[in-house]
Amino acid sequence: MFQFTVLAITAALVSLDQLTKWLAVLSLKNAETITIIPKVLGLTYVENTGAAFGILQGQRWLFLILTGAVMAAILWLLLFGSFRKHLIFNISATLIVAGGIGNFIDRSIHGYVVDFIEVLFFEFPVFNVADCYVVIGSVLLLVFFLFIYDDKKVPIASKTEETHEDDSTDRTN
Repeated sequence: MFQFTVLAITAALVSLDQLTKWLAVLSLKNAETITIIPKVLGLTYVENTGAAFGILQGQRWLFLILTGAVMAAILWLLLFGSFRKHLIFNISATLIVAGGIGNFIDRSIHGYVVDFIEVLFFEFPVFNVADCYVVIGSVLLLVFFLFIYDDKKVPIASKTEETHEDDSTDRTN
């Protein structure tokens, strides 16, 4: 049931991302920036052949291979790994996988990723919903590993000492 839920949520998130990109193509391609909140947020159509912040332009196959490998690894950890008992890991991994798949679809079909969300109050690259998923998921994953997850195992000696302390209670009464 867990795997089905994760896959269903991932599919819903990818669908939302693809819907927003389709709407951006229909409404924004060949159009001027549409201001949503003056001097704060706008919508601008951009075809990004690079990675985050437009770096490594034109490296389509590199991105497809790397994204496929990373998504497969995270999805495996999410569905079968030991971290899956942690809700924050499940949420972060699902967001990262959904964002990666959303941009993977664009890159594999079009050769570029459709970006359309623009921050207007400072210089920042135009991005999309899938990018939001990846960033939010990555921040949550960082929080998980820095502040929540504890990979230290209880030493066997400590367990033995606790057992012996329980056994040493005075039974002469």
